[in-house]
Amino acid sequence: MDQDVFEQFIEQLERYVRERLIPAEREVIETDRIPDEILDEMREMGLFGLTIPEEYGGAGMNIAQYAKTINVLSYAMPAFRSIISINIGMVCSALKNGGTDAQKAEWLPRLAAGEIACFGLTEPGSGSDSAGLQTFAAKSGNGWVLNGTKRYITNSPFAKMALIMARTTKENLPKNAHVSAFLVPTDKPGVSIGSSDKKMGQSGSHIADVILEDVVLPADAMLGTEEGKGFGFAMQSLDNGRISVGAAATAYARRALDSALRYANERKAFGEPIANFQLIQQMLADSEIEIYAAECMMADVTARADAGENVLRKAAAFKVFASEMCGRVVDRVVQVYGGAGYLAEYDAERFFRDARIYRIYEGTTQILQLQIAKHMLREWSAGQ
Repeated sequence: MDQDVFEQFIEQLERYVRERLIPAEREVIETDRIPDEILDEMREMGLFGLTIPEEYGGAGMNIAQYAKTINVLSYAMPAFRSIISINIGMVCSALKNGGTDAQKAEWLPRLAAGEIACFGLTEPGSGSDSAGLQTFAAKSGNGWVLNGTKRYITNSPFAKMALIMARTTKENLPKNAHVSAFLVPTDKPGVSIGSSDKKMGQSGSHIADVILEDVVLPADAMLGTEEGKGFGFAMQSLDNGRISVGAAATAYARRALDSALRYANERKAFGEPIANFQLIQQMLADSEIEIYAAECMMADVTARADAGENVLRKAAAFKVFASEMCGRVVDRVVQVYGGAGYLAEYDAERFFRDARIYRIYEGTTQILQLQIAKHMLREWSAGQ
């Protein structure tokens, strides 16, 4: 997207977040769903196709523009990001990286127009451990038959399509070549969606099991139509997903800090605003320092990604730092609010619950620490 056009878009989005999305948060919390009219507005704004090429009906944003858009959008409650980021950062990314021309032509325009997709990697017995993945795709004539269960699948209750990772062999092959990716319409016979799980936070965002029972698919349902490439496509998508989560966590920390600044200036103790107290100021300053560091990381990793650099390690580092930072910031914000921060009447309590998942999905902090270290050690060994 042209940079001048992008800057105008961001100004429009900032107004939309401030004037439309934030006032709608209470309704989303009470109903646990995003109103249909807001979803329609988000579709009209092109938010479901941010990085999809223009020839497929998208906005054609680069990674830096995408991350900035997610960052601006995520100043509002997380549900508004979740409903679009799986489409863009995960499914569309995998389609762009590995899909055939026919697969792109079929799915990208639909996703850009606002059809919702979900990404099926995690299972009841495996998440980060790809060798433990059990969903199996058996050859059947010219096609495949899928069986298995995917767990914690964001947007699955609304999805028209699921990108499903499945084994195509019982063996555990090097570089996860036992895993392929399949484009599965959710109205296929044998596909069912479990009940939406009750969660600690993130009202309006839904996760559920995707259950596959003898789901018959044609040969061209395999992403890229080449066996053993699915996990690679998924990992490339996860880079974008982790950048999205990092951008979201950074924005939500900023939202929480802005709330604490308002409260600290309004709340009085000993005859003066608590913002005048040095230990309150320390918590505010520490939060500002950490948010600024995350913003710098976001600018760096997205610039590197747009330059064509492999950012697996740096995307993981950004996601870890930003998600852990957000956890620290919202904890301080509750402390600034004091007893009021523990009450559901105030936003601080919600910020605290909402932020906890950032350290878990798209790779837990601990798994990403291992991944970062593994790549560091591999590079060091190669240089000896």
